[in-house]
Amino acid sequence: MVKRLYPLLACAGIMTAVVAAVVGQIDPDPYLDPVNLTLSDYAVLDRSGATEVAMVVLGASSLALLAGMRAVRAPVSGWPERLMVVWSLALVVAAIVPTSAVTEGMTWSAQVHRYVSVAAFVSLPAATAQLVGRFTQDGRWRAAARPVEWLTLASGIGLAAMTYLALPGHGLMIGLVERLFLAVEVAVLGVLAVQTARLAWRDVFAARPAVAGNIASRADQELHRLRGI
Repeated sequence: MVKRLYPLLACAGIMTAVVAAVVGQIDPDPYLDPVNLTLSDYAVLDRSGATEVAMVVLGASSLALLAGMRAVRAPVSGWPERLMVVWSLALVVAAIVPTSAVTEGMTWSAQVHRYVSVAAFVSLPAATAQLVGRFTQDGRWRAAARPVEWLTLASGIGLAAMTYLALPGHGLMIGLVERLFLAVEVAVLGVLAVQTARLAWRDVFAARPAVAGNIASRADQELHRLRGI
């Protein structure tokens, strides 16, 4: 029973993280520009804490998702599993160790935040890229292979765009690209969570008709026995 709760926790956590992230982006301050400010810089200036909460919840939900996938024997062992752990823990660390404001310079916490953020951005697309081939060869996961493939391709494009904007692009519109990239990452987690939940609860719903049939059969047998008395 516990293994069936993991994907439900993952789905609930992902939705909660999305709500918290959206709330964190709603700010009446006209100087906070979500198009050109990264999520980290935005969170430092906003100080509402909603973005950090969303990151922690998403990281914990990703760990629950991984546990659920392992429980239903998903083909996630090896590097995909390790990379998903890196993604989850990096999100939590990035939320706990925030970056510094631009006026404060590059502090030690800002450096840690930068490194773990890069680790998070790279690890999940790398994990899902490896899962696509495994899903294609697994009949239980074949339905999720194509959505995961397209979302992984989109996240790869987003990662390349963010790399360009962070270096020669001088950060122009990097906030918009980063938010779109993270939206794709959340979408691929949602696909994995829904498929995991479907597989985890499939046996339960499949067993109900069989149980009902057994009860009806026993009732018929008892009725025939009583008629024979």
